[in-house]
Amino acid sequence: MDRLDALEVFLAVADHGSLAEAARRRGRSPAAVTRTLNDLEMRLGARLLVRTTRRVVLTEAGQRMAAQARQLVAAYTEAMAQVAGEAAAPSGTLRISAPLMFGRRHIAPLAAAFLDAYPEMRVELYFSDRIVDLVDEGVDVALRIGELDPSSLVARRLGRVRRVLVASPTYLARAGLPVTPADLAKHEIVAFAMLPGDLRWSFSGADGRVHSVRIRPRVQANQMDVVIEAAIEGRGIAAPLSYQVADALSSGQLVRLLRDFEPPTSPVQFVYPTARLMPPKLRAFLDFAVPRLSALPVLQEP
Repeated sequence: MDRLDALEVFLAVADHGSLAEAARRRGRSPAAVTRTLNDLEMRLGARLLVRTTRRVVLTEAGQRMAAQARQLVAAYTEAMAQVAGEAAAPSGTLRISAPLMFGRRHIAPLAAAFLDAYPEMRVELYFSDRIVDLVDEGVDVALRIGELDPSSLVARRLGRVRRVLVASPTYLARAGLPVTPADLAKHEIVAFAMLPGDLRWSFSGADGRVHSVRIRPRVQANQMDVVIEAAIEGRGIAAPLSYQVADALSSGQLVRLLRDFEPPTSPVQFVYPTARLMPPKLRAFLDFAVPRLSALPVLQEP
């Protein structure tokens, strides 16, 4: 059995969560894929996959193996492509997903500059606070904010942001400054929420642990732009991410509150699948975008 081929079969199963789908995409029979995986697990002396009646899930060892295998396969195939002269100039359509506010403020202008640098490229931008499935929805690269769940995706770290508590000077002059998270019960709250239900904000306690505080918003919206505007207008205290209110804090329209209780920072990263050779269009975009986004002041330690 070709060892590189075995890694590619394993990654196909990891990406699609299905032996049958991996077999179809690799042009093999399901039985042949099963034999390849069994041989690979026997060689490694570790179980890489857990097979259920509906899906194949990576074990902890399988997740580590997938991360290493992607690098090996990508390095090999890219080296072969470069030697064979197949590394063509970037062209085609690049599909990019990002959270709504970050996408509008930072990805859209970045994509415009990328198109100026690569005239043969096209981009499709999908801005939404919903987490998209890159493989199922045909997205090449997505920007994610927050810790990632275990998956077969590769991540490129760009920086960090923090959830902050803010209010306008006019509101604070009227209602006073909160001193502890418990004081929020006496204040008007402007909250972001996609759906109705119990809302909680997290804070760091003096014991170093993260504590959850239940809030009762007077204003609630599913668009952070609306929440921030309401806070600027003096409607109450809001809890956006630091990058979302950087300008309003700098201008004095909003004031940062309870800094001693702020939760830990959250990573900002690009994620993308790389089961095979990274397409030139994706490599070109990452080489263009990563240094520019990493240099943004709003993604530095807030």
